[in-house]
Amino acid sequence: MAQVTVWRRLRFNAAHRVHNPALSEAENKRLFGKCNNPNWHGHNYELEVAVKGEIDPVIGYVIDLSTIKEIVEREVIDQVDHMNVNLDVPWLSGVNPTTENLVVRFWERIAPAIAPAQLVTLRLRETENNYVEYSGE
Repeated sequence: MAQVTVWRRLRFNAAHRVHNPALSEAENKRLFGKCNNPNWHGHNYELEVAVKGEIDPVIGYVIDLSTIKEIVEREVIDQVDHMNVNLDVPWLSGVNPTTENLVVRFWERIAPAIAPAQLVTLRLRETENNYVEYSGE
């Protein structure tokens, strides 16, 4: 049976401060620049979700795209949208919320919930020009 990858894009807005408490304020400012603003800053994120599997011969889908949307909203979006991820999201507590760290934590929540289909890629866009892609490795 053919293996097909389907994609779903979801959007959310969130604030954060990229900061490592093990470093001095000066070192944090040098490393993270504007992203280390002590009064936070925000992004209009886009999360692209790729799921692979066999096409179901009865329905013709790998997985209904609305099912992907429901899972990702429940596991991630509803908890981070319009939040300060440093302060408001318990499962991100203690995580330096770089785009790299966020996409890995999102994977940890989405992958088990999407089974038996297989999550193959998450792409998190922080800005129009910057994104991180993760494949669970």
